Amino acid sequence: MPADLVILNARTRALFAPAGSSAIAIRDGRILALGDDAAMRALSGPATQVIDAKGAELLPGFIESHLHLFTGGATLSMLNLGPVFGFDAVKAAFDAFIRANPGQGILFGYAVNYTIFGEDRRPDRHILDAICTDRPICLMATDLHCAWANTCALELAGVLHGADVGPGSEVVMGPDGLATGELREFAAMNRVKMLSPLRGRDGLDYRGGDAVSDDDRAHDRALIQLAGEYCARHGITSAVNMDGNEYQAGLMRDLALAGQMPVRVSLPLRLEEIDGPEGVARIEDFGPEVPGWLRFGRIKLFMDGVYDTWTALTVSDYPNRPGFRSAPLIAPAIFVAICIEADRRGLQVATHAVGDGAVRATIDGYQAASRANGPRDARHRIEHIDTITPEDMDRLVPLGITASMQPVHPPGSAGLPLEPTTTIMGRDRWPTAFPWRMILDRGVALAFGTDWPVSPISPLYAIHCALTRTPWAPDMPDQRLTLEECLSAYTTGGAYADFAETRRGRLEVGLDADLVLIAGALEGLAHDSDAARIALTVCGGRITHMEA
Repeated sequence: MPADLVILNARTRALFAPAGSSAIAIRDGRILALGDDAAMRALSGPATQVIDAKGAELLPGFIESHLHLFTGGATLSMLNLGPVFGFDAVKAAFDAFIRANPGQGILFGYAVNYTIFGEDRRPDRHILDAICTDRPICLMATDLHCAWANTCALELAGVLHGADVGPGSEVVMGPDGLATGELREFAAMNRVKMLSPLRGRDGLDYRGGDAVSDDDRAHDRALIQLAGEYCARHGITSAVNMDGNEYQAGLMRDLALAGQMPVRVSLPLRLEEIDGPEGVARIEDFGPEVPGWLRFGRIKLFMDGVYDTWTALTVSDYPNRPGFRSAPLIAPAIFVAICIEADRRGLQVATHAVGDGAVRATIDGYQAASRANGPRDARHRIEHIDTITPEDMDRLVPLGITASMQPVHPPGSAGLPLEPTTTIMGRDRWPTAFPWRMILDRGVALAFGTDWPVSPISPLYAIHCALTRTPWAPDMPDQRLTLEECLSAYTTGGAYADFAETRRGRLEVGLDADLVLIAGALEGLAHDSDAARIALTVCGGRITHMEA
């Protein structure tokens, strides 16, 4: 039988394809053959689609190892304030956004830097009131762990006079006895997010169980499909979601069965301390997977928050805060019990850990699971590892832990300011902050992602950030990676972290036909973020994006 799709006149690199390969043939969603143009042309027939790559580079499809599809889809209709700084610029952007979105409903800005109004002033309701008083507005911090609302939004959400939002979250109060407008962590933020038509269904802490109308389900499916299409435009063929519940599982299964998902999805069950080890069984409520397109098999936990809200768990005191190290979002004994139960069931555990104390507690939990159940190829993951102690770094390989990291997260990269993060973190933690080089040199399995919509989703931009990162001080180590190390973290590393290395991550006969064509020069990303672009994305043999 002839090939369904043939790509000719491409460049490949030895990292991924046999020497001399300039073309590829695809049939039934798998790679049929690789070779020179003449050999692949011979495999085409009357119905074969033939694409001239025009010298573009052929790579395996990018595996985005940490993102939030539902939330990301929602932000595509929000105001992106990532590149905006200063009151006048923010007000002008919001004025235009309000004109473009008439009505009385709440409006959101996202990707907001903590220093959007200057290094000496965090956002608050007063400054947001000066932007808009008669309509609720909310700014979501770039890390999605903090938000700021104007007085109107706080009143409508019922938190202007404060609220008990449970441990680990906070409605920050001012000396006047009223909320300042700053909402720290998910439970506090969700009070205002409930004002949106989504009513928090896209939130990282949404637990499901609500009655959702057919119209709302259709709306939510459309957002996730839109997010999948956005992934495809950036060369992504596999998306490892980092929040999940029964509701999302149903939406994504509907899309996958209808052939409307442009990207493969790996979806976890997100658990909290209150769930305890008994909560692990809830993954059975997800229902059947869709082979090749939607799979489960993982739980997601949060051990801490982020440095900018002083919610990262640390092994030593925060600078200028004697005795303060924050607190774990899951008590150690409960975390260990959850890890043991998940591991016993053969599930992978992925834990958000930003502070060095959170990383240590996560490693302790994985070690306890290995001791209780016996060693196995679990590939339990630590998400982020913004900071880690040298001694804990040496514990990763013996336990088979995978590091899931984001090149767009270090302050000073991807347009992020150094402050306030670097000062809050403290200089003593800088030498092993975001330590990609140290992690890789120790032989730790490394997978790259962006945490979109926390950061821009483009793998090419993330690679540019990894290649060009500048140490925060002359005496700090250089954590940059090589181009091929970055490409590996986005392909073979991502496949390994997702237990998909026998199907994806390489250009090899019999593997899934997940491919991307890169126009321009990848080597140029070491100097210019625009040196390369996505010309074509193919997922499962189907073209999901083609450059106009």
